[in-house]
Amino acid sequence: MQATIRQDAGMATIALAGRFDFNTHRDFRAAYEPLVSDDAVRAVTVDFSGVDYLDSSALGMLLMLRDKMGGCGKDVVLSGVQGSVRQVLEIANFSKLFRIV
Repeated sequence: MQATIRQDAGMATIALAGRFDFNTHRDFRAAYEPLVSDDAVRAVTVDFSGVDYLDSSALGMLLMLRDKMGGCGKDVVLSGVQGSVRQVLEIANFSKLFRIV
């Protein structure tokens, strides 16, 4: 998985590409950790348009991201969700935990 971060007007976007699974937990954490303490960031969008696979550990990483950002009063949005990735998120009822656009 590759993670690219863009910031604009208080909004940070983490664009993911490839497989989002257990092997990528360090890369994902390294991508979002600086955003937790950045006072200029008010919300984070995770862009899944380049993700073709995610597993249960990826769901756990998203929950950890939500907890860390929520503790700082920052929103987390999931975008670009499609195909089997959308199915996994729907089965896990993540639409009740995240805003999915």
